[in-house]
Amino acid sequence: MSRRIAIFSDIHANLAALEAVLADMDARGLKERYCLGDLVGYATFPNEVVETLRRSGIPTIMGNYDQGVGHDSDDCGCAYKTPEAKALGNRSIAWTNAHTSAENKAFLRTLLPHIRLQLGGLRVLLVHGSPRKINEYLFEDRPADSLERLLDMGEADVLVCGHTHLPYHKILPSGRHVVNDGSVGKPKDGDPRACYAILEAEDRVLHVTFVRVAYDIERTARAIEASEMPHEFAAMLRTGTG
Repeated sequence: MSRRIAIFSDIHANLAALEAVLADMDARGLKERYCLGDLVGYATFPNEVVETLRRSGIPTIMGNYDQGVGHDSDDCGCAYKTPEAKALGNRSIAWTNAHTSAENKAFLRTLLPHIRLQLGGLRVLLVHGSPRKINEYLFEDRPADSLERLLDMGEADVLVCGHTHLPYHKILPSGRHVVNDGSVGKPKDGDPRACYAILEAEDRVLHVTFVRVAYDIERTARAIEASEMPHEFAAMLRTGTG
């Protein structure tokens, strides 16, 4: 009998997107769920998102943003490409540090470094960035030999990551798999809908489905615009570009 699991990440304080994704999983009967981290940052519902995950009991990995906010750091571990983007990012983590409760910061510090699963005949490793580093970006165009080495390091047949906000499923020459589950709350692939992944395996055959979920983007965007969080993040949500 096959086993289906739902994997999601990069919620980034977007409560409306998280609620829509969890409702979609409920409708599909997906009971086994895993979160790859980055609960907070960029939007204005950090406490509500953290508390939703706390209540859910869903196994959750620490993302780089969770690590930063959990330790009241001014460094989110993000790689910004321009000085302007870095300035916006600095404002985001400052706002999030100021508006996340001490209790929720303590919870963020307890999140897992990784999760190992057996799915059919496949060894699955769940991480936020990579097996090597919490904030390493594994993009789809990364050379296959580099990904093969990371799978060797992780002793896995399937590596599932988040962090880039760009969903993909790549089958390597060895037959092993790398999957990025996209982003629930801050898509960057031009599709503003929330994204998560369903993995299903029978023996060593893996099937990956990416699910896009429409949600009330304006609820989140208007809340950003009503706050001191940079309003540019509202525009990014509307376009799914970053």
